[in-house]
Amino acid sequence: MSEPTLNYVSCPDARGQHRMGYWSWGETGAGHVIVCVHGLSRQGRDFDALAAALLARADHGLRVVCPDVVGRGRSEWLADPMGYVVPQYAADMLTLLAQLQAQAPVATLDWVGTSMGGLIGIGIAGSPALLAPPEAGPGPRLPAPVRRLVLNDVGPAIRWQALARIGTYLGDTGRFASVEEAADAMWAISRSFGPHTPQQWLALSRHMVRPLPDGGFTLHYDPAIAVPFRALTEAAAQQGEQALWALYDQITARTLLTRGAESDLLARDTAQAMTRRGPRARLVEFAGVGHAPTFLAADQIEAVASFLLEPDSP
Repeated sequence: MSEPTLNYVSCPDARGQHRMGYWSWGETGAGHVIVCVHGLSRQGRDFDALAAALLARADHGLRVVCPDVVGRGRSEWLADPMGYVVPQYAADMLTLLAQLQAQAPVATLDWVGTSMGGLIGIGIAGSPALLAPPEAGPGPRLPAPVRRLVLNDVGPAIRWQALARIGTYLGDTGRFASVEEAADAMWAISRSFGPHTPQQWLALSRHMVRPLPDGGFTLHYDPAIAVPFRALTEAAAQQGEQALWALYDQITARTLLTRGAESDLLARDTAQAMTRRGPRARLVEFAGVGHAPTFLAADQIEAVASFLLEPDSP
C-alpha cells in the first residue's frame, strides 16, 4: 500500500492561528474529493485502508483527504482548550476545503465521518448558507455541495451513557515503553471496535502514539481535548440534539449510515429515525461491532466504497 503525503493548512482561532495537518491520497488535481474525518481521540491515518481501496477502485481522478483535527496527530494544539469543539472543527474544515479549491477546482465533494467526524459532516452538509453565492456577502463557502455523506456510527442523538464511558479515559494519554504496549492499552478500551487481527490493530496503533524525549511513547493528542468534553452536561447534550436534528433534516446529500450492531453510542431507534427523515439515510449494520466500525474489514470497506463510487443516477 502506498503512503499518503502530509500537508498543512493555517486555520484561524480565537487566539490567532493554528496549523492543521492533513493526509492526501491520490491525484492533487483531481476534481473528485473525498474528505474523511476521524473520531474524538483518533487521527487521519485511521482511513489508510479505506483510502487505498477507494483509489484502487476509482483507478484515477480521485483525491482522498484525511485531516488530523486540531489537537490530534500532526496538527498543532490550541492555546485555549475550550476551542476543542465542533464549531471550530467545522470552521477548520471549511478553511481546508478553500485551500483544496485553490489548488484545483473541486467539482465533486463527498464526506466520510466517524463519530465526531460525522457530527462535523452533519454541520457542514446541513448548512445551506455555506452554498450561498459570493454576492450574498462575506462568510465561509463550500466549493461544491456535499454529494454523498457517510455517517459512521453517529447521529443527532447520542446516548449519554456512551459519552460517560468515553469520559472515563479521554485525556489520559499515558506513557508506554513501546508501540506494542500502547496498542495493548488502547485495545483494552477499544474492544467495541470489533474483531481485529493483532497485525491490523498494531497497524492502527502506530499512528496513535508520538515519541517522548526519553524514548518512551504517549498518545498523539492534546490531553486538553477532554476539558470541554467533561464540561458537557446531560441537559446541554439533549439541547444540542435538537439543533443537530434540524441540521440533519436540511441535508440533501445521499447519505449512508453505518452502524455497529452493538453500538452503545448510536441507538438503533435513532438510526431507524435517520432512515425516515432528512436525507433518509441508507442504513448498513455490522454484526459483532460496537462503536465504531474501523473500515478495515472487507465488508465494511465494500459498503462505503460501493456507495461513494457508484455512478450517479441519470
